[in-house]
Amino acid sequence: MGLRTLAKVVDRLGQAGKTGIIDGTEIRVRRPAVGHKDRDKFISGKNKRNAVKAMVITDGDGRPLFCSPTQPGSCADITHARELGLVKLLADGPAVGILADAGYQGLGAQTGGRVVTPPHHKFKKNAPDCYEEMHERQRKARFSHRIRVEGGIVHLKNRRALARHLGRREHMDDTVQAIASLLSHQQTTDWIKARQT
Repeated sequence: MGLRTLAKVVDRLGQAGKTGIIDGTEIRVRRPAVGHKDRDKFISGKNKRNAVKAMVITDGDGRPLFCSPTQPGSCADITHARELGLVKLLADGPAVGILADAGYQGLGAQTGGRVVTPPHHKFKKNAPDCYEEMHERQRKARFSHRIRVEGGIVHLKNRRALARHLGRREHMDDTVQAIASLLSHQQTTDWIKARQT
């Protein structure tokens, strides 16, 4: 991958005046053995399966710029982002906009509005018709931009090693980083060739 650290990604997006897109992804892993002290730590609260999580940042075209080291599946997306230092980098660094899903709600307030997440759905019952229509329009507009990060993640997880990891969990970080680097190199090469023709 051309940009190996989160700080370099934030700096590059800031210098280029571009918006990044962030999302977390889960990769299934084998369940730890019975009696393993951290056995429940790998169970994802979202999908109820044994997994590890990685945070992916892409540019507006869906090209991966950063793929984080993995965390156990029970780690929340927002917690993972905070542990990686994203809040400090955005609050103290260049003016960068980051589009995120509802899993990152709260980061906007901590970064001075640089992380944009969907608003909370305030009306549970009997919402006015105009509010529901407005909320749906906003949701679709955000999704049309955020879908590009899903494409970047799909390219990562199309590799057999990440479709479902059957090796040792301790080697997962190296596997994810290697595949992300290969994908980034391949996409950069394709992009350069397309510009030359």
